[in-house]
Amino acid sequence: MIKEFCAENFTNIPTAIRNGAGRIELCDNLAVGGTTPSTGVIEEVIAYAGEKSIPVMTIIRPRGGDFVYNDIELKIMHTDLIEAKKIGTDGVVIGCLTNDGWLDEEALEMLIETAEGLQITFHMAFDVLSKEQQFTAIDWLVDHEVHRILTHGGPAGTSIEENFEHLNALIEYANDRIIILPGGGISDKNVETVINELKVNEVHGTKIVD
Repeated sequence: MIKEFCAENFTNIPTAIRNGAGRIELCDNLAVGGTTPSTGVIEEVIAYAGEKSIPVMTIIRPRGGDFVYNDIELKIMHTDLIEAKKIGTDGVVIGCLTNDGWLDEEALEMLIETAEGLQITFHMAFDVLSKEQQFTAIDWLVDHEVHRILTHGGPAGTSIEENFEHLNALIEYANDRIIILPGGGISDKNVETVINELKVNEVHGTKIVD
């Protein structure tokens, strides 16, 4: 069982690892859902977590708000991804959409190619897609060798428990071709319920460990 701790900067990472975090998603600005951390933060987290054999997934996101990015923002993401890769991140967390609510295939293909050799997580931009499109998106992400999809299984503001039915449908459809990583509202208080209901091996959250 991998408990992925969503960390804002370095501060709480030593405690989280001590309390059972098996992977780190590294962000800045969690108040807006997470943005790319500084290179200094990435360096220190990778050095510390690496000593404990804990993999680090670095989010590549230039700002809060929506997931529709212009050419300048995509250039920033491209550079940030290259830097994170050079520093030694184990993986990256990305997500780009178009104005009409589908995957930005061209942007994603560029980032996926740049991330070659790293684990890739598609983040909660997935939850902006319609439920019908999410199944098609799974196929696209599988075809492009993305490793996992971080999803709440429903709109922000709903509890994870309310979304068990849809999450189970996504997990069944994915059929071990890609990991469905549940997140959003999972804490050390309800994590065992989530694991038992969804039969997953990976869970994600800012309070996933005590």
